[in-house]
Amino acid sequence: MAEHLHSPATPGAARTLGWAAALTLGFAGLEALGGWWTGSLALLSDAGHMLGDGAALVLGAIAGWMAQRPPSQRHSYGFGRAEVLAAVVNAAAMLAIVLAIALEASARLDEPSEVQGGAAAVIALVGLAVNLVILRRLAPHRHDMNARAALLHVVGDALGSVAAMVSGIVIVVTGWTPIDPIASLAICVLIAASALRLLREGLHALMEGVPHGLSVEAIGTEMARVEGVRSVHDLHVWTLSGSRTALSAHVVVGSMAEWERILGELQARLHERFGIDHVTLQPESPPVRPLVRR
Repeated sequence: MAEHLHSPATPGAARTLGWAAALTLGFAGLEALGGWWTGSLALLSDAGHMLGDGAALVLGAIAGWMAQRPPSQRHSYGFGRAEVLAAVVNAAAMLAIVLAIALEASARLDEPSEVQGGAAAVIALVGLAVNLVILRRLAPHRHDMNARAALLHVVGDALGSVAAMVSGIVIVVTGWTPIDPIASLAICVLIAASALRLLREGLHALMEGVPHGLSVEAIGTEMARVEGVRSVHDLHVWTLSGSRTALSAHVVVGSMAEWERILGELQARLHERFGIDHVTLQPESPPVRPLVRR
């Protein structure tokens, strides 16, 4: 008989994402007006980041809420994969935003425009403060793939604010306006690298690959060390949701009478050593060798 242990999703990340989305979208509108008024592309690009990030945070909050819904007849695993899907969509959206900003920055390098550096720097400083508050609230949930995707967007906003602030100060001091698009391009490179890593991780999870940092061989070896376990086979490990990993395996035991004890030890080891709580294990007796007659 197969035995399993299930750990439900926690609502904390979803609530935090909803709060962060409201704050981000509110400031994005103000920063966009400030960028238009000052003529700062770095500030406008940061506002674009924040607008996209606000949408990403809304998507992440919805996915987090869906992940809390219990399993149903049609969705026996529940809706945890919504978090993984949201992470993939958010990473792809971030790449699209970065591409649009990079194209505009390239055009600004060819035809520089006037920028009110002082006002841009002040607005960027306020934006940085908002982003730091959101990062602090999201940091405790960084183990969750969905929250990590949202964090990527917010980090991009924070870096964009820094770039806009630095470029504004440089323009005030030196009058050199090309620093504005150059700062935007530098931030684009950094964010694109992070977005590509997250996109790859999300697609890997959707393909039910072994989660990053885990090894099937290491897990099987640890399981086989439990007293009474002869061997482990048909071992599978995959991402169930943004923060949960699932495992299934067939376990050959010396005595079926000891299965209850062995199951408890296996569940405890998988939780403590690998953070795996959704476990399905099928006990099996050792194969009986046929009697050879001469």
